[in-house]
Amino acid sequence: VLSNCTHLVIQFGLLVVFPLMGRYHGVVNEDQAVETQLANVQVQLQRRVVLITNLSNSVKAALGQERAVFGEIAQARTQYGGASGVDGKVAASNQLESALGRLLVIVEQYPQLQSNERIRDLMVELEGTENRIAQERRDYNGVVNDYNLKVRHFPGSLVAGQLAPQGD
Repeated sequence: VLSNCTHLVIQFGLLVVFPLMGRYHGVVNEDQAVETQLANVQVQLQRRVVLITNLSNSVKAALGQERAVFGEIAQARTQYGGASGVDGKVAASNQLESALGRLLVIVEQYPQLQSNERIRDLMVELEGTENRIAQERRDYNGVVNDYNLKVRHFPGSLVAGQLAPQGD
């Protein structure tokens, strides 16, 4: 009787427990991939903040007018630095992006700024950073999609609801 009971426990483990454990680890891995990719997006957004600050300072040095745009950039940069959570960072990043658009209009209006080598280099770097941000956002959306699929399909839905780590 004891060996029959042991045999049933082993079968139960092989058929139910071990697959659920494997699914749990898969959900944890996907959750970590989402967190990692979100961090990659935030790194690129921070890089953009630095580049916009450098561009703004270079333009300000070359052009003593249009102070309102420089103030908006400084305010948006401060809000980004003090933002907490993903939603706060996204809102601050959007505000910074808007101020950047106005700064770029100023640069286009003044040909002497476009001929400034430092400003030109910063604009090229900023363009590359914008491309990186777009790619990181696409990658983030991809890993979130993978995670969502994993936790919505059976038995991942059982595992995610019961065992998966809870987000912020």
